[in-house]
Amino acid sequence: MEKQTVLVLDFGGQYNQLIARRVREHNVYCEVKSYKTPIDEIRAIKPKGIIFTGGPKSVYLADSPRMDKEIFSLGVPILGICYGAQFMVYGLGGEIGAASDDAAAEFGRTDCEMKTDSPLFKGLKKKSVVWMSHNDYIKKLPAGFRSVAHSDKCPYGAIENADKKFYGTQFHPEVNHTEQGFDMLGNFLKNVCGCVGDWTMENYAATATRELKEKIGDGKALLALSGGVDSSVACKLLANAIGGQLTCIFVDHGLMRKNEGDEVEAAFADSGVNFVRVNAGKRFLGKLAGVADPERKRKIIGEEFIRVFEEEAKKIGKVDYLVQGTIYPDVIESGLGDAAVIKSHHNVGGLPGYVDFKEIIEPLRLLFKDEVRALGTALGLSDNLVWRQPFPGPGLAIRIIGDITPEKVAILQDADAIFREEIAAAKLDRSINQYFAVLTDMRSVGVMGDERTYDYTLALRGVSTTDFMTADFSRIPYDVLEKISTRIVNEVKHINRIVYDITSKPPATIEWE
Repeated sequence: MEKQTVLVLDFGGQYNQLIARRVREHNVYCEVKSYKTPIDEIRAIKPKGIIFTGGPKSVYLADSPRMDKEIFSLGVPILGICYGAQFMVYGLGGEIGAASDDAAAEFGRTDCEMKTDSPLFKGLKKKSVVWMSHNDYIKKLPAGFRSVAHSDKCPYGAIENADKKFYGTQFHPEVNHTEQGFDMLGNFLKNVCGCVGDWTMENYAATATRELKEKIGDGKALLALSGGVDSSVACKLLANAIGGQLTCIFVDHGLMRKNEGDEVEAAFADSGVNFVRVNAGKRFLGKLAGVADPERKRKIIGEEFIRVFEEEAKKIGKVDYLVQGTIYPDVIESGLGDAAVIKSHHNVGGLPGYVDFKEIIEPLRLLFKDEVRALGTALGLSDNLVWRQPFPGPGLAIRIIGDITPEKVAILQDADAIFREEIAAAKLDRSINQYFAVLTDMRSVGVMGDERTYDYTLALRGVSTTDFMTADFSRIPYDVLEKISTRIVNEVKHINRIVYDITSKPPATIEWE
């Protein structure tokens, strides 16, 4: 049976990837594509439905993102969200107005009343809170549309043309602040688009395995194995697909967590795959000497990884494919379409311009972190690997603020190990999705043994998240933080102050660099 696909067409809004998450939570496969995607390409995908995202522009301005109006002639159900709804109205002959005062603009939690005879709101409460964020407003509807929801300021809070299966919401159903938003999206997917919701990680594993076999054929593949969740799942997937044609190369760049290089080697010693460990710590630290800018660090590490892989590939004969455990948040933060580059991930935006392989394969490229874990479980990986703490490819290089030295690496390894030990001892290691220490470049005055010290400040970071696109700081109990602080200051030289990061994402990112 052909896979059912919903397309999320990106107009540059801040919640675009969250829409994809919500669709997948209904077990419906979706992909995010730019609004610039050619109509013929969209038609070839045969989507069951299309969702227009929000965006920061005004649709009536000359430089605003717009699609070919042929999109409305494909016979495919469409849901427009915020800017997406305004583009639908504008493109079909309606009018969009600019709020000259606060009479039409709405921001934040808003009471909204809905018509439950609309397929979009079937089975929902008539009144609930939604999340509004718009300066422009729908002034006049196109022919064939009616209003199916309104707020005090917005008579067209949601609109529909039931005959054409076109729907629009001025609010954002994808965010948690919209009380019934998840169910609204579910109604669109199932009641309007006819999606059956059969996309599971078991199905994904079977499909991906078959596609990898077909693509690689009799060729050889080299996997960049870090020992983290993503590359471990990619390893299992490739091993199932091509067996002995796969070689896993673990590059120990000298920036791993304490004892981690040995732990990774032990984990894959009896895995049945060809495993090669390359100790390249001196090489990487030499390249990074004196470099403080985080983007330069990432790009240096990205290029050096590739060069090491190329050298190792030559030792084992002709290798056609390089496989990476890249996941969707890596792609998004490295810049997708017109989206801003938040930071270049070493395996995406940090790649050099020339790579000496036939092709780079990224079998997890369209999966979020929780989906990767679910895939790992479906593939039979052990909990120790599936639930391993996330660790960035550049390693401690982006958890040391400023220039990197062997001494700083050793300090951070020891401090981070204590942090992780105490979190595990407090049985918080499953409830905190990611936690780690950061060695800042700030020094401060302290006193130890009646003597003045002038040493580093260490920052601790812990977050709760499901998709790693948004995150809340974790509320670690004070007594646990106190024990961690006491141990680190007493056991690790050159640290005399501990701080805890209480910033969520956004506005911060999870990592500091």
